This record gives sequence, structure tokens and C-alpha cells, in this order.
Amino acid sequence: MKYLMIISYDGSKFHGFQRQKNVRNVQGYLEEVLSKILNEEIVIKGSGRTDAGVHASNQAVHFETSKDISSLKRKLNQELKDIKVKKIILVPNDFHARHSVKEKTYLYKLDLSGKRNTDYYGVCPNNLDIKKMKEASLIFLGYHDFYNFVAGERIDYHSTINKIKIFKLNNVIYFKFTGIGFYRYMVRNLVGALMEVGKNKIDKTVIEDMLNRKIEKRLPTASPNGLYLLKIKY
Repeated sequence: MKYLMIISYDGSKFHGFQRQKNVRNVQGYLEEVLSKILNEEIVIKGSGRTDAGVHASNQAVHFETSKDISSLKRKLNQELKDIKVKKIILVPNDFHARHSVKEKTYLYKLDLSGKRNTDYYGVCPNNLDIKKMKEASLIFLGYHDFYNFVAGERIDYHSTINKIKIFKLNNVIYFKFTGIGFYRYMVRNLVGALMEVGKNKIDKTVIEDMLNRKIEKRLPTASPNGLYLLKIKY
């Protein structure tokens, strides 16, 4: 039987989602505890990787087992530290936590006061022009080649961003991105670019140019600490 599990975790306590040797990671730790409770080797597949320091409010993973899982959620939440299991549901055999994703939403929190815990916020001492950042963010909407906003080598850098919302509350600026797929460092690079616009260091035409051609121009990458995987739609 195949099951979908929705979890949240404190990214400051892990060296990313992906299974790695000699460092604490979400995938390896969750597999270890699952295997212990179910008394069989369990392998999980995630909706995607989050980097070291990145948090998840609703990460999705799937796993397979023939064992009784009626008390599994309770047992996991008693055993796990820094991870919370929100729900476990039966899914069809052709379901895949990554390949079946229709849409993802990420949230970035940027503290302007410098007084909040930097494990959970990006920090910017500057006053940012939110109006200019909102105007510049419209350029990212739709289907684009995000080559200049992605780290690492890929075959294809194209993706679609459906919604971007930027707002300020209690001296924190929130950046909310919803789209079909986000690649390595992509959200952090989008936030970094918009911050440069907000600081009046670049004009939005720089972003237009970076989307229209591979110019190898790199803008600052926002800290991972302020990034949250907020929601996944299947």
C-alpha cells in the first residue's frame, strides 16, 4: 500500500531534506524512525528537496508498506524531534510525491527590525521600496526560462509562476510565490533580485533582461533561513 504523509519541520535543525551521510537530514531521519516503528526498511520520496536552513510547513512524502498504520501518526509524533506528522492518507499506486505535484507555494519572511531570530527570518536593515518590488515581481509571472535565477546544472530551466504576493506586517516583509515548479535556490534568487530593486540598486529592466537571455548575471541570493515550503497542491 502507498501512503502520502504531510509533515512540517524546523529547517534550522537539519542539513537539508536530502539523505546524506554524516549530517542530520530530514529524509534519512524520517526513514530511520519509520523503519524502526514499522519494523521494516522504509524508503520515502519527497515532493522536492529543501536546502539546509529552509523550513517546511507542509512538505509531502510518500512511502510504501503492508503493515497496519492505524497508530503510526501518533507513534511518529512521539518519537520524532523537530518534525511533526500532520496526516497520513492512502493514495493510488501511481501517485508520486514529486511527479504528481500540480502547484507549490513558498513563503519568504524578511525581518526589517533585526530583532527576530535569524534561524527563521532573512534580515535586511534597509528600508525597501515595496511598490517597486511589487511592480518588478510582475515580470516573473507566467512561463519563463529562469536560467539566471537557478543554481546548478539542469537540462531545462523553464517553469511557470502563477502568483506572487508581497506585503508588510509588523516590520516583516513577506514574499509569497505560487507556481508549477521551483528549482535549486530559485525562490531565494527571486527574493534577492527583488530586494535589489527595493534597495534602488537595480531597475526592473535588469530582471527583464535576465529572463530574456542567458547573460550569466548573478544577483544576491537571499538567506535560506527565511524560506518556508508552505503548501503543495496535488
